[in-house]
Amino acid sequence: MNEDREGAGGIEYVVGAEKRLCEILGDEEIMPILRSALRAGVSRIEVRDSKGRVLWACGDPTGGGGRAREVAPLCLEGEPAGSIMVEIPSSGRLRLRDFTGLLSEVMNTMITNNLKRMLTAEIHTTVVDQTHEELIETNRRLRASESRYRELAESLDRKVQERTEELKRIHTRLIQQEKAASIGLLAAGVAHEINTPLGFISSNLNTLKRYMSRFTEMLDFYRRIVGEAGDGVAEEAAKKWSDLKLGFVVRDVGELISQSLDGAERVRRIVADLKGFSHVDDSKEDVVDLNTEIERTFSVLAHEIPEDAEIERDYGSLPGFLCDPALVCQVFLNIILNSLQAKKGGLKLHVSTRFAGGDITVAFTDNGPGIPDDIRGRIFEPFFTTKDVGEGTGLGLTVTRDIVTAYGGDIEVESRPGAGTTFLVRLPAEGGRDVEVR
Repeated sequence: MNEDREGAGGIEYVVGAEKRLCEILGDEEIMPILRSALRAGVSRIEVRDSKGRVLWACGDPTGGGGRAREVAPLCLEGEPAGSIMVEIPSSGRLRLRDFTGLLSEVMNTMITNNLKRMLTAEIHTTVVDQTHEELIETNRRLRASESRYRELAESLDRKVQERTEELKRIHTRLIQQEKAASIGLLAAGVAHEINTPLGFISSNLNTLKRYMSRFTEMLDFYRRIVGEAGDGVAEEAAKKWSDLKLGFVVRDVGELISQSLDGAERVRRIVADLKGFSHVDDSKEDVVDLNTEIERTFSVLAHEIPEDAEIERDYGSLPGFLCDPALVCQVFLNIILNSLQAKKGGLKLHVSTRFAGGDITVAFTDNGPGIPDDIRGRIFEPFFTTKDVGEGTGLGLTVTRDIVTAYGGDIEVESRPGAGTTFLVRLPAEGGRDVEVR
């Protein structure tokens, strides 16, 4: 609150004046967040003040019956100061709550930090042209204000910590949702891979059943003809053998059974690869061979890899790496999928691994169209995607970067339009300590 003081020749600035959202937040902070949300699949997003007036908005305002809506509060010093409204196509209803929760937490944290910074600036505002008595009074009031805002700062710190923990929990959920989305993408292909061998297993076994019916008929014939033993038995038996094509049947039975066993083994390998990729039977962390984890990822993605794709492997000798294997597989999956989706035909993907200087490096290089210069710096941003609305969450590479950095590593991208892309993952191997791997 600003007040003109008569005869003071200046302005008295009282710390603690009530603030509004539009005074704490600015367009340059809010609009990039709203635009990122639109690119992630949100149809309409609005930020409103406590009276319901729209302060900032993005997206199509026409609405319609095909949308789901969620509203979350925005708070100032623990009191409601406004709200954020998010609309999303009904097909994405399951993601609406997490989207809204994440956006409200980001904005509430921004409000808290901005308010704290403004209060700090206010406390240090210079009081001019005051008499000695006024300075003493001002000092007294500043002491009282300082005490008040020290308590407020402690309260804000606690709230920031609480919000930070909530953001961590939300981020963990997003990682799991991204992984679930990737597994869902693979589900149709895995079902096809399983159904194909099961199809010829069933067909072969049905054929074998018919063959066995012929054997039974032949045995019955032998029993009957032997019981009526007479001249011409051998000739009649040979004719019956020929009519039933038992010569071919005997030769084909062995091959049918072999094919059935091969098919069953193929099903077993597919299931084993999928379980190995998800590591559902493993403990949270384990020492693994990253070369093996890359191969498991390729096995799970076999149905996604076009027939004309060339995968070149150049694996070096690596020490064991202590990690959550499912998360590391998620890193490899996201990068490989990025290459597969960027180059639909004629893909060449070169994968190399090396260990040097205490670091494990994994490089994925493709011959895709490359990444344009104007968006290369944004590919790791949350919700950023070049895919059509509804086809991607914009979190794949964000999750990839977060997993890598969580293990003390880093990820780099090198790309030129028309000249392909290289993703380089670097992970610390605990000083190159050699350990036994799974």
